[in-house]
Amino acid sequence: MRVLLVANTLPPKDVSGVGEQVLQLAAGLESMGHEVEILGRGRDGARGPKLLFPLTIVPGFWRALRRFRPDVVQVHESDGALVALLTRVLSPVLVPSPRLVALLQVSYLEEMRAVRALRFDGRVLGSPGLREWMFRLFKAPVQIAFGSLTAWLSDVVMAPSHQTAIEVKRNYGVERVLVLPNVMGGRPIEASVAPALEDFNGFLLFVGRLRIRKGVEVLLNAVSVLREDGRLVRLVVVGDGEHRASLEATSRRLGLADSVRFLGGCDAGAVRQLMSRAAALVVPSIYEGMPLVVLEAMESGLPVVASAVSGLPEVVNPASGWLFPPEDVAALSVALSEVLDHPEDASRRGEAGRRLLEDRFRPERAAKIWFEHLEGGEATGPAPPQIANQLGGEQDMSPEKGKTP
Repeated sequence: MRVLLVANTLPPKDVSGVGEQVLQLAAGLESMGHEVEILGRGRDGARGPKLLFPLTIVPGFWRALRRFRPDVVQVHESDGALVALLTRVLSPVLVPSPRLVALLQVSYLEEMRAVRALRFDGRVLGSPGLREWMFRLFKAPVQIAFGSLTAWLSDVVMAPSHQTAIEVKRNYGVERVLVLPNVMGGRPIEASVAPALEDFNGFLLFVGRLRIRKGVEVLLNAVSVLREDGRLVRLVVVGDGEHRASLEATSRRLGLADSVRFLGGCDAGAVRQLMSRAAALVVPSIYEGMPLVVLEAMESGLPVVASAVSGLPEVVNPASGWLFPPEDVAALSVALSEVLDHPEDASRRGEAGRRLLEDRFRPERAAKIWFEHLEGGEATGPAPPQIANQLGGEQDMSPEKGKTP
């Protein structure tokens, strides 16, 4: 088949989990013999600012339709709403008439709700800044509308986790959402040089865009608890974003200036080097889809400490890491203590995560699941028991079709 993938954010120009998954899926589909083209921002795609991508991609998409004649058009997130609309309008006169697929990494309604204050034990740990409130009030409603339109128009709607599938199904009003897990390993990571970080070996590592829903204040407060108990704890924060200044101020207020390093954005090669020197990756989010950084840590054999929200418990389990209730500073500090006090156990969990990745989260497997979804089959395996009923029985429960968390 000829498959056209349309996405706003693509590496290396953009540091984006969504964009990385486009490339990973393309690698898997190409390994099965399909012809894949990716349309993003640039000379043959959208021109102008990233914000206007939903509109500016339309001329490039029209040219690609005429030249490439895809059998499948896949759009990603709300950025593909107008492309989805054009595909649906033109499909009766196109030869071949392409099937329309939407891969939605998050529900923007849930992401909008995650713009709120973080609280623990009656205290406010952190609050959104002006830019984040502007997102909630103005940008998020547009993305919700575009995301809903994309889902309604598509022949097949997919999400990266069972929990995200539930959210998209409920929030966007679609009848059926299938699961296509994110994957890792379809393309090489270029070598890069990470910051030296003298005297910081064995540090805890956070990687992600610095926004309120990532829960970094929870992590900073947990590190502060360990410091008050006399523990030598180091934390490296990789990423940038609208919340960075607030987080740096929180770090200083908690007396962590000598324990926390904010590195800003780093490329994939530098992140991989940092993972090789870290004690654990910490993901304290209050909302996620299925974050790519968790799979990167698993591929590196690095144990993961993650909040039990969204799709995270479908990837991280007690054998491969630690889960804790979101916004629970005390529970996170206990988990971090276990990581630091029992390095051999942490190493065993990291290796278990690596094996899990090899078994379930490789591009070839995602491509097989994707193709079976298009053919009407369901190769995702059973949903976790606590959410199987919410999916309306639409997930295949037979063990012979493989397993995903």
